[in-house]
Amino acid sequence: MYIAMNRFRVLPGFEEAFEAQWRSRQGRLAELPGYIEFHMLKGPKAEDHTLYASHTVWESQEAFIAWTKSEQFRSAHARAGESKVQYLSGPHFEGFEVIIHEDREGKRADAAAA
Repeated sequence: MYIAMNRFRVLPGFEEAFEAQWRSRQGRLAELPGYIEFHMLKGPKAEDHTLYASHTVWESQEAFIAWTKSEQFRSAHARAGESKVQYLSGPHFEGFEVIIHEDREGKRADAAAA
C-alpha cells in the first residue's frame, strides 16, 4: 500500500475558495487501477496560513505513478493555474510506503512479513 500526500499552506482569507475549488473538482481517481481512497484534510491555522493536505491511498507506488502519467491526472490538473487561491508556498508532496496496516477490527498486516 502507498499513501501520497500534498500539503497546501493557504493564506488567511482564501480557505473558503480553496475548499470550494476542491469540492467542485471532478474526481477522476476511481478510474485508475490501484486507487483505494481520497481525503482532503484541514489542519491547524497558523498566523500566516491554514494547513491542508490531500491524502490518497493506492495499492502500490506503481499504481500512484501510473496516475501521475495518466490522462485523468492531466485532466484533473488542467486548470490549476487559473486558481484565485493564494498560497504561502507551492504544494509540498510526501509519499509513504505503508509498512504496517491495522484495520478497524484490529487486524494487523505487516508489509515486511508478507
